[in-house]
Amino acid sequence: MFMVTEADAAAIRTAFHEEGELSAIIELRQRFPGITDHAKARACARTIASWQPPPAAPCPVVPLRPGKGRRRSSPGF
Repeated sequence: MFMVTEADAAAIRTAFHEEGELSAIIELRQRFPGITDHAKARACARTIASWQPPPAAPCPVVPLRPGKGRRRSSPGF
């Protein structure tokens, strides 16, 4: 297991899209010398090249009436 920074991923994606799969594998193996198996490097390069950015976070919920809460407590009759 290894962690890929956004800078590493961008370099691998660029190599993949501009120069091809073999260039992406070479870029990956230069940045991560622990990956020695060519087939695993190919799978990792393909995975990194196909990553999409996560969807934008939904807008936070803003209460219409800020305060203690929406429900009022009964006076205790």
